[in-house]
Amino acid sequence: MTSADPRSRIPRTDTLLELPAVQDARTTLSEQAIRSAIDAAQSRARSGQIAPEQVVPELEAALAAQPVASLRSVLNATGVVIHTNLGRAPLSAAAVEALLAASGYVDVELDLATGVRSKRGVATRAALLAHCPAAQDALVVNNGAAALVLATTALAAGREVVVSRGELIEIGAGFRLPDLIASTGARLREVGTTNRTHLRDYADAIGPDTGLLLKVHPSNFRVEGFTSGVSVAQVSGLAREHDLPLVVDLGSGLLEPDPALPDEPDATTALTDGASITTASGDKLLGGPQAGIVLGDSAFVGRMAQHPLARAVRADKLLLAALEATLRGGDAPVVAALHADPAALKRRTTALAEAVGGEVVPHDGRVGGGGAPGVPLHGWAVALPEEVAARLRTGEPAVLPRVHGGACLIDLRCVPEAEDARLTEAVRAAVGAGERRA
Repeated sequence: MTSADPRSRIPRTDTLLELPAVQDARTTLSEQAIRSAIDAAQSRARSGQIAPEQVVPELEAALAAQPVASLRSVLNATGVVIHTNLGRAPLSAAAVEALLAASGYVDVELDLATGVRSKRGVATRAALLAHCPAAQDALVVNNGAAALVLATTALAAGREVVVSRGELIEIGAGFRLPDLIASTGARLREVGTTNRTHLRDYADAIGPDTGLLLKVHPSNFRVEGFTSGVSVAQVSGLAREHDLPLVVDLGSGLLEPDPALPDEPDATTALTDGASITTASGDKLLGGPQAGIVLGDSAFVGRMAQHPLARAVRADKLLLAALEATLRGGDAPVVAALHADPAALKRRTTALAEAVGGEVVPHDGRVGGGGAPGVPLHGWAVALPEEVAARLRTGEPAVLPRVHGGACLIDLRCVPEAEDARLTEAVRAAVGAGERRA
């Protein structure tokens, strides 16, 4: 007898596992992911959502559409160049190529000529020193916070770190500088006030327990009005007088001055002014991968490299490859966006507005990532109704605009010109979907 229950016609798991589409999927998907897709299709058939005969085509479609990773590519139309929520700096073509090359076996710690073990990151260190000759040595770790923690631990664990109260910042995700330093076993010695710190404040705090002097670039905010601060050059003289290291946390990662960001600190200037060590992030103004970059005096960098904590925060082969390629290759996307040609931006913005029925309005972009707070990047945006923003974010490709003043603003500063056609079609689709609903 045959059962009248349609569920008896649902294909068995072993039958589905033999399908050509399943065999092909095994080259990109895990067995767990494949079996999960099979179970989902069978469950929909058991519950009556689809007919048993639809299990195979539904499974094939699910496998074809299933991404290996959940992260989606996004076109950044906010005008914020270093957008933390979008992964900060987009990598250059050279860095992407280097990542692919480093994804297999590579000579990260091997001298192929001699066949003996070599030192990790030698080429990346050389690239950093070529871009910052003021540094005697360099070290790369896995992020900017790790670089500062390693410096504090290696140079001042169990001793005092003298820092201005006006520089006790909070970084991303609620992490605070005082907490980071306390975690190293060092003790903070706060000097000055929130708005005014003088050289004598540092001098009065120095004693037998002092391990280092620390200056931190205030990110994401400005203190204006009745203020006073002490320059790296001034503090460095005091540090030399007392034979203490001066660590300068730059934050955003410029290696040399940028005329477009005249008030943004850079490693070359800080080291020339007497800093013993500078620390910075690699995925901000440098435009590379997430990394912690240490530049400075060879004796202090050497102490950091030899500290046991250095092993816990060391850079992997992918980071080293991408960072070296960022330094040796052409301009990174971050640099191109910061120095975008105004005439080209206006032309592209006008073309998009004409294609989608929007209005061209003045719009100031931002550096982002804590860099150059308050510095506008003058440009333009296409203004559309606010409700278009949600459809852009969930469309294909995903587009992130800025919502401000009741409007959806599309700024092309951070969108590569090669993506203009895709962006235009995405905006047309989002605008058209709203018109159809109306």
